[in-house]
Amino acid sequence: MSKKIFIAAILILGIALIMTGCPKKTVVKEEPSVKKEEAAAAAKADAESKEKESKAKEDFEKSMVAKKTPGIEGEVFESSLLKDVHFDFDKYDIRPADATILKANADLLKKYHKVKIQIEGHCDERGTVEYNLALGERRANSTRNYLVSIGVSPERVSTISYGKERPLDPAHNEEAWTKNRRAHTIITSK
Repeated sequence: MSKKIFIAAILILGIALIMTGCPKKTVVKEEPSVKKEEAAAAAKADAESKEKESKAKEDFEKSMVAKKTPGIEGEVFESSLLKDVHFDFDKYDIRPADATILKANADLLKKYHKVKIQIEGHCDERGTVEYNLALGERRANSTRNYLVSIGVSPERVSTISYGKERPLDPAHNEEAWTKNRRAHTIITSK
């Protein structure tokens, strides 16, 4: 009987092996994962951002022209990307439209942390030399204070007043006076 049991056991095991067979290998196709796509998109965005930053820096540097008359910091540069702000007659407060201009100037300056600027305060020809020098100083300081209040480091900003001594427009009328009441920003180092 032991021979019959042994043969029966082998037969049962054989049938069981035949029925179950070898386990099938499951092939998992690797589909592009979301993480890989996100990483590729992030790398592309980073490359585009660096390219834009490089282009912006190049445009900024191209916009700089050496100024003929030096300021208090020595050699200075003008940049068409840094816009002037203007003031009402006998005033030095920042008007809403000029606040927008200063925000754009500040955004540019925040991109270039090593750039130092000088703000020149200017007036129209009316009033005494002393009065206009003081008013030009208040205009330059008001502009500086606004830039500092929106994130430009105070160590990067100096001021000077020219009063009525350097008019943008030498004419003697309201249109010229409006142009001359301004704060002008120059670059003192880059």
